[in-house]
Amino acid sequence: MNNDLNFSGGPGVLPATVRAEAQQAIDCVPGVGLSVLGISHRSDWFAAVVAEAESNIRALLGLPADYAVLFLQGGASLQFSMIPMLLLRGTGKTAEYLRTGYWSSKAIPDARLEGDVRIVWDGEANGFHRLPGPTEFVCSPDAAYLHYVSNETVEGTQFHYIPGIDSVTRVCDMSSDFLSRPFDPNRFDLIYAHAQKNLGPAGVTVVILRRELLERAPPGLPAMLDYRKHLAAGSIHNTPPVFAIHVVMLVTRWLLRSISGLENMARINQAKAAALYRAIDASAGFYTGWAAPENRSLMNVTFTLPSPELEKKFLEKSAAAGFSGLGGHRSLGGIRASIYNAMTLEAVNALCMFMSEFESSSRS
Repeated sequence: MNNDLNFSGGPGVLPATVRAEAQQAIDCVPGVGLSVLGISHRSDWFAAVVAEAESNIRALLGLPADYAVLFLQGGASLQFSMIPMLLLRGTGKTAEYLRTGYWSSKAIPDARLEGDVRIVWDGEANGFHRLPGPTEFVCSPDAAYLHYVSNETVEGTQFHYIPGIDSVTRVCDMSSDFLSRPFDPNRFDLIYAHAQKNLGPAGVTVVILRRELLERAPPGLPAMLDYRKHLAAGSIHNTPPVFAIHVVMLVTRWLLRSISGLENMARINQAKAAALYRAIDASAGFYTGWAAPENRSLMNVTFTLPSPELEKKFLEKSAAAGFSGLGGHRSLGGIRASIYNAMTLEAVNALCMFMSEFESSSRS
């Protein structure tokens, strides 16, 4: 296997320079003399790491001061509970959700523990092959909030517009496409993204929220589930995942210094996705894309082969050729090539060549 050919849906590939810096930090952080695995989370060094990670994210997004940036634990899945605890509990209102795939479906049961939930669009009937257009659902102007997933990692679908009503609190799970392209943060009230796609290793989740949302917090929230406690403590309310946050800092530094921002990152990601979708579309049906063309993800390219036997052979041959992580999610099967920020165009082109050669040999 080859680190640069890791197409896993998560944890995903890291930039080679970040891997090297992280490896050095595991041995000894320059200027500190200790391994990152043994440095206190109460140290001045780690406070500077958290500060730079936040500063980098603010710079990449052009994030206004009235937004808070938090580094939390529990994965994106903990946000399924924390968000409705803050925004739905005790309001007497209804939260609205777009059910567009595996992960948006997972968010709904926890929200229902806190209050009424209405699914404003449900893609299950079409097998989650596509996403709704802007006119296919109606949101209530009185909703507690609208929740959606910008990129469904399992199905390989991605919103290329921002759904909802700007006057209603908009909540977005950006776990698998955060910092992969520019967007206007002012159109969102709360964004969350776990790290193991574009940001770093598993263990930390980035949450960005308008500070004014915290004024809605109901009484009686447990400290660990209260955004206000984490904000007051500078994301160090309890022992945080020091190594994971350090790598997030390194990745965001890489985006700023090596990639030169999200506009350039988006161009690179578009080129990678275009190459893979061309390979699929040029195969005359040998490879069949899962997602509707207008909803294709720039992060997760999902497709099938003519039979389960051929898919098994594809995975075996690709592994022998050095590729890893190409098996589809357990709930869907098929093939999934995840091409997060750190995946290089050269690696994608190598996969496209393998796909062409595998098709030719299978047809002969």
